[in-house]
Amino acid sequence: MVVNQKINSIQSKIANISESKDWTKIRHYEKPDYTRPLLEIPTQAQKIIFSRLSFLYGESEAKQHYPELERILKVYYAHKPLERIQAEQDLIPANRFTEKDVILITYGDLLYNETESPLANLAHFLQEIPGFHKTINTLHILPFFPYSSDRGFSITDFHTVDPKLGSWQDIENIGDRYQLMFDAVCNHTSSQSIAFQEMLNGNPDYKDIATVYRSPDELTPEQRQMVVRPRTSDILTEFQSMDGSIWVWTTFSADQIDLNYRNPKVLLWVIETLLLYVRRGADVIRLDAVTYLWEIPGTSCANLEQTHETIKLFRDIFNVVAPGIAVITETNIPHEQNISYFGEGHDEAQMVYNFALPPLVLHTFYREDTTALSEWARELEFPSETTTYLNILDTHDGIGLMGAKNILSPEDIHYLISRAREHGAFVSYRTAENGENEPYEINTTWFSALNVDSSNEDLKVQIKRFVASRSLALVLKGVPGIYLHGLIGSTNDVDTVLKTKSKRDINRQIISVTSLYEELKLSTSKLSQLTESLGKLLEIRVRQSAFHPQGDQQILTLSPQCFTVFRVAPGCEEHILTVTNVTNQVCHLEIPLAKLQLENSDSIVCVTPEDNYWYDLVNKRGWRVQQQKISLILQPYDVVWLIPFVELERSIEQM
Repeated sequence: MVVNQKINSIQSKIANISESKDWTKIRHYEKPDYTRPLLEIPTQAQKIIFSRLSFLYGESEAKQHYPELERILKVYYAHKPLERIQAEQDLIPANRFTEKDVILITYGDLLYNETESPLANLAHFLQEIPGFHKTINTLHILPFFPYSSDRGFSITDFHTVDPKLGSWQDIENIGDRYQLMFDAVCNHTSSQSIAFQEMLNGNPDYKDIATVYRSPDELTPEQRQMVVRPRTSDILTEFQSMDGSIWVWTTFSADQIDLNYRNPKVLLWVIETLLLYVRRGADVIRLDAVTYLWEIPGTSCANLEQTHETIKLFRDIFNVVAPGIAVITETNIPHEQNISYFGEGHDEAQMVYNFALPPLVLHTFYREDTTALSEWARELEFPSETTTYLNILDTHDGIGLMGAKNILSPEDIHYLISRAREHGAFVSYRTAENGENEPYEINTTWFSALNVDSSNEDLKVQIKRFVASRSLALVLKGVPGIYLHGLIGSTNDVDTVLKTKSKRDINRQIISVTSLYEELKLSTSKLSQLTESLGKLLEIRVRQSAFHPQGDQQILTLSPQCFTVFRVAPGCEEHILTVTNVTNQVCHLEIPLAKLQLENSDSIVCVTPEDNYWYDLVNKRGWRVQQQKISLILQPYDVVWLIPFVELERSIEQM
């Protein structure tokens, strides 16, 4: 077909367009260069940074510690090549993330073979998967540091790569091909870390790095009742120090010692560590569990003003010395609290996890009804052109439930859990504001959450349902993030859970690369069919400017069977109408062109009556407009992405 030939021509030309030097690929110097003038922090930036320190510690403490902070910034800046400094000057904040960004989330060792390090093996494998190697441009490698527990999140040494995974050289080599997201596990450290052990040894340099009590009774029952945390274990853990028994604040586990940010030296050490990560190739810094950063007895110890001020300080520092670095906050909390980490839209995180999305999408497919998802998505807020969401459906932990609190009813949450259990999922709990336990997350793979492993349902239907669900995270405003097991359609690993007694291990199976390669060779295999279908959607998405995170979106409620989103490019040069059938039934849908309009600050953007022919980029077929309506017939779990043919033709003529 001539249309398909023209489209293929467009795709080929786009792929061959040369790009200017990518600042993310310019490595830092291994050693600082002090032959150049030192960093001069602008006066206004000095005032802002000092005011934040003063808010956290008082003016006297701020004056004492500001010179050390300035020294840390100057040392980092001396590691930056002039080429990188100059490249960063041309950055456009609104384009920090674009439609070309797709983030893969993975542990460094989920894939293994016997011939190379796990990190090197991961990079090689991604290059081999059709449909993915051209679309995934960012890797979030979950903590790759030495650790004692919690699958990497109880770090013993924040400055080195776990030798079981590889080396800093492996990380930097991956960074030559991908943007990298590093985990900043800045809430806690391992009980086996040098810092905590030195505190137990009475080393004055490590005094007060943790919140310590001489008796567990010093934290009163009333204070304990107020603490909000994602665990049900005791908040204090007993350790033996040189000076006798002490009880230490441990939000997550007895092996994870909360860092005491009321000690300014802790803050300075964390800042120095973040800048080390930037030097080693981090382009995005993920602030893990940042909700619980500050412990102040007598408060909830969650989402405190001091926590927000600390994140703003991190952002201020990056603005001065590394303006291309993006900050993302991992805050698995109710949606209205989660979005508070955007700050005023320019002073806190550039990106937050869209934790409400996974349970809402699962609810949508369980109920075969888009009503709740559509109503929520219509009200999504984007406080500025430099902020966006990370649209995930699954993570290494499973499917968080807190994001949907106050969006889905308790009855809907209960139904969600009941259905997931039928699919072989586990459920984890947390301590709520009233001191009681409440469901915190569903532990499952995304494929198993949608499909019953033991059912006789046709595999093609299961894959189509799976891909349809993933399409919802691709069409909404934001940047899609996909966990590796959600990329390849893994099923629940109950056997490992039975061995480790950790529910989260259901979604963390280590897989032989050889077995995956063998499966990819079979065109009829689950992996081949899945990667072909999902890879096709990803390839289309990264080419279309209508999916830019700063583009507009309109949620249409035309049928509870279909989730319908109208996307418009930031310059209004491209419009894409996306429709996903979330049911196992055929859906007949009529879309009046008059409904396809969006208001922005300048004008009303709308599709004109002359657009009487639309083209489906996914299924490669055309749809005519009759009586100013597009009439669609969608088979079960169909995904349709329609673009006006006049725009398709215009893009061909402009190439």
